[in-house]
Amino acid sequence: MNRSIRRVGVVAALMFFALLVNLTASYLLRGPGLLSDPANARVLQEQFDQPRGAILVGNTAVVQTQASTGRFNYQRTYAAGAMYAPVTGYYSFLYGRSKLEQAYNDRLIGTTDTDLLGRIRAVLSNQPAAGATLQTTLDAKAQQAAWDGLAGRKGAVVALDYTTGAILAYASSPSYDPAALAGEDMNAVQKAWTDANADPARPLADRAGSEIYPPGSTFKLVTAAAALENGWPLDQAVPAPATMTLPGTNVSLGNTSSCGAAEITLKQALATSCNTAFANVGLAIGQEKVKAQAEKFGFNTGFGGDLNSAASVFPSDLNPSQLAMSAIGQFEVAATPLQMALVTAAIANGGVEMAPYLVSEVRAPDLAILSQHGPTPVGTPISADTAAKLQDMMVGVVTNGTAQMVAVKGVRIGAKTGTAQSDPNRPNYAWFVGWADKPHVAIAVFVEDAEINEDLITGGRVAAPIFSKVLAALG
Repeated sequence: MNRSIRRVGVVAALMFFALLVNLTASYLLRGPGLLSDPANARVLQEQFDQPRGAILVGNTAVVQTQASTGRFNYQRTYAAGAMYAPVTGYYSFLYGRSKLEQAYNDRLIGTTDTDLLGRIRAVLSNQPAAGATLQTTLDAKAQQAAWDGLAGRKGAVVALDYTTGAILAYASSPSYDPAALAGEDMNAVQKAWTDANADPARPLADRAGSEIYPPGSTFKLVTAAAALENGWPLDQAVPAPATMTLPGTNVSLGNTSSCGAAEITLKQALATSCNTAFANVGLAIGQEKVKAQAEKFGFNTGFGGDLNSAASVFPSDLNPSQLAMSAIGQFEVAATPLQMALVTAAIANGGVEMAPYLVSEVRAPDLAILSQHGPTPVGTPISADTAAKLQDMMVGVVTNGTAQMVAVKGVRIGAKTGTAQSDPNRPNYAWFVGWADKPHVAIAVFVEDAEINEDLITGGRVAAPIFSKVLAALG
């Protein structure tokens, strides 16, 4: 009898111990996830009843929390909401969070280990814990210039300091007002969400970093880099016929303007944006070398951090005709404007690619710095020698090529225009990428729908003026 009781006792003790282990493991392993889960209504209610940290551009709070007498104790507000929405994201009781509101949620509500003292003080004072403040890297004038330049047209602009990776402008158009999703009237919030998702212009889409598009002739920078990295001499001539038949097909590839001669150098091919020359370069060096170079710049891998971008794409298993088209940024090549800004930045920065970032500091309510983000190299996709050659080639595009309209006296500027024509059922995409030495900035401009006659859509005509506006705002 005693033996049976002991067995039951041992089993009960083991079950009790297993329960304790499970509860402890659940708390340690699942707790943080449950607390950060946007669908956890109880946690959301608590968070909406405490002051959330601000998001700053310069010294201005573009997102902050104000006391409210409505359903919640506090209400999130968004100054110039649509212009900054692709960066700040939204904070909604019904639809959760996005962008910086999501990436830094624990800091904004003050629940990380580094915020422990603040939480203890809040408990002792019987006051709600205040969240940390995010200091962004954005330049208000550059952001405004990018937004005004897009003028409501579908498109995006990314500008960054190529020596640090700090994002100076990050605009996507059309956009939405996050305040409409952060309100206390749930019926109005639901309507705003439904309307935004039903809008064919897709205002919730982040065209700067979460959407990929054919980069057109701006990708010729990658093809040129691949050629130079694999020993292509600057003075080596490449065939540049007015038209060429793509290998294995009856399809003809032509140029939008004269390339200057039947055979030209790589520098002249970039200056004139010669399709047939770059198609021949791609065929000469082969798909593996072009793909490898694209991947060194970041293609086929998303950028993480506080941007968490979509992965740009360079395809595999290409036949010769597909390779020829891919070498000029068409076929199935697709890139985010952020990616093309980073390609340009690496060239301008002597071959070193810096990790892009949007938040430079996280500060506690007492202004103590909780964390900082400094310049971080992510790789060297090209050598310093190749970078210098590409810089000279891009300067040639401005002085003697398709980007002369962005020249500024006393400023060294390199650029590349682009027009993507990969789908006959939509307007051409207009691209413009470039860098300047005063200030140290790389800029990518993408216009998805220029809202003009298709015959007039070119990167130089449509996207270049926006580049100039952003550069002037930073100058």
